[in-house]
Amino acid sequence: MITNAILILLLPLFAFVVQIFIGKRLPRQGDWLPTGAIICSFLLALPIFFDALSNYEAGHVVVQQSWEWLRFGNLEITFGIYVDNLTSIMLIVVTLISSLVHIYSIGYMQGDERYSRYFAYLCLFSFAMLGLVLVDNFFGIYCFWELVGLGSYLLIGFWFEKKSASDASKKAFITNRVGDVGMFAGIMIIFSTLGVFGFTDVFTKIADGGLSGTMLTVTGILIFFGAIGKSAQFPLHVWLPDAMEGPTPVSALIHAATMVAAGVYMVGRTFVIYTEDALLFIAIIGTITAFMAATIAIVQKDIKRVLAYSTISQLGYMMVGLGTGGYTAGLFHLTTHAFFKALLFLGSGSVIHAVHSQDMDDMGGLRKKMPITFWTFLIGTLALSGVPPFSGFWSKDAILASALEFGMNHSAYMWIFVAMLLSAGITAFYMFRLIFMTFTGQAKDQKKFDHAHESPFTMTLPLVVLAVLSVGTIWWGWIEHLLAKPELATYATVAVGAVEHSAEHGNAHLAHTIALFSSIAVAGSGILLAAVVYHWKKISAEAWGSKLKPVYNLLWNKYYFDEMYEATVIRATLWKSRIFAAFDVKIIDGFVNGIATVTSKFASLQGAIDRVGVDGMVNGVARVVGVFSNRLRTIQTGKIQTYILMALFAVLILFVLQQF
Repeated sequence: MITNAILILLLPLFAFVVQIFIGKRLPRQGDWLPTGAIICSFLLALPIFFDALSNYEAGHVVVQQSWEWLRFGNLEITFGIYVDNLTSIMLIVVTLISSLVHIYSIGYMQGDERYSRYFAYLCLFSFAMLGLVLVDNFFGIYCFWELVGLGSYLLIGFWFEKKSASDASKKAFITNRVGDVGMFAGIMIIFSTLGVFGFTDVFTKIADGGLSGTMLTVTGILIFFGAIGKSAQFPLHVWLPDAMEGPTPVSALIHAATMVAAGVYMVGRTFVIYTEDALLFIAIIGTITAFMAATIAIVQKDIKRVLAYSTISQLGYMMVGLGTGGYTAGLFHLTTHAFFKALLFLGSGSVIHAVHSQDMDDMGGLRKKMPITFWTFLIGTLALSGVPPFSGFWSKDAILASALEFGMNHSAYMWIFVAMLLSAGITAFYMFRLIFMTFTGQAKDQKKFDHAHESPFTMTLPLVVLAVLSVGTIWWGWIEHLLAKPELATYATVAVGAVEHSAEHGNAHLAHTIALFSSIAVAGSGILLAAVVYHWKKISAEAWGSKLKPVYNLLWNKYYFDEMYEATVIRATLWKSRIFAAFDVKIIDGFVNGIATVTSKFASLQGAIDRVGVDGMVNGVARVVGVFSNRLRTIQTGKIQTYILMALFAVLILFVLQQF
């Protein structure tokens, strides 16, 4: 199992290295290498999954192996592989979705000028996510966490020549760094208090009381900050809709099984460290996120943005499941959502590929032109809307049951269940609004409609596979066994749920029954309302939009979060930058330039002294010697007669002088 896990991790890394350096010189620009590598990783993940599935009765199966990585004096940092039931499921989810996205991209990205580089980036991103899933300690998970951020930056901004794409990649990268600062602080608290990074060591020491009380609550919330960024939770959700600027297969990869799932996975992996207060904080953040994003999706006209806000809302659902003690429910929805949301994003890519537009006002009537895309997209929509027997119904029902049970046990928080129920109805409404605006009715742009066609086999095959995975009623049995809530010796004092849920078993059964019928009712109501407004057109959406103009504007402008950040954080950052720039120019540069000026003046003075004084003296001597030599030179005529005459003249003078 360890060998398989290591190969699963290294194959995408190997493919990335080869692809980034020589991919262009390989046949088909090397698209087969990353695709083959990730498919091999998926095949290697299957035995791990089936082994965990067949051994679930033995409990939470764990296989772990570590190696020394770095040593600083007495500090040893290891790098290890940690495989348990959660790992086995995530490996299947990540490798399968990534494999399908690679296959889909062969058709979708054909002819792109950076086709080879695109597949290299896909492989790098897959490697980072697989490392995050497999690593066995907080230090390693943070390293891969940041590498996932780098991969997303490269993929979202892949078409960097578009300003909107380059801006979106920077926005995603910077926004995620905000959450990562909190996560890093939480990890440092763990290490400074417990002296270890390894998951097993940390969980055991916390169970023994090594970190407890308010400090444990603060630590859990800080670590959750990382998930707020990566999983696009309120208030750091603003990056994800803009990430639609990347290629559509990238949207499916980032928003389905990998980057946004990383935060939910991390909360599940570290679930036992969260206190009751920390879990309540997670549940409240998830509730706000789910309801807020669902309402924004109602008015969006860009098909990918509808799905983006849907992703934010569903991630909020997962957090609510985990925060209300529904460990299994939250991770179950993570699994099912990965398949039907990847299906919906790839389906939207198929539509965009056909009509060359993302605006639903340019679509309509595409069901006849694109039957495979329509039927698979409809299956994904039914799953997302929570319609039985599709997979999303079972996982969403489990979260609603967990929220309701939590509300029954803590009446002050019954509003969480109510908000989740309303969000479920809104989800069904906006998804069938998308279906009716895109695939039914009359074509809104006849020219685009006439050129529309079904996508090639490489694009429709992943849709069919994901549609099959979105229709299953057997998921719950598998997930329930594989993702049983982890417990430590003193778990009841660490996290909410274990004791209360066993003591209130009657509440659990009642909550499940109420949630079951309530979720079906609200989903049906949402679908019916969407049909009345957008299919039968008995109610005018435009008229109601005009009547509720302030509400419409609020939703259309996404609650003005971008404007608020622009007016506060961004403006303050720019103002601070200008102050620092002025300080740099006036003070730092002024001081340096002043010293340079003084030095220059002093050098000029020295130069003048050298030229006028030293050089003048030397040159003066030279001039005197020159003048004297010029005079003396006239004596040197070169004629022997002159020399004899002068000698006689000198003798004469000497003779005369002797007479006196």
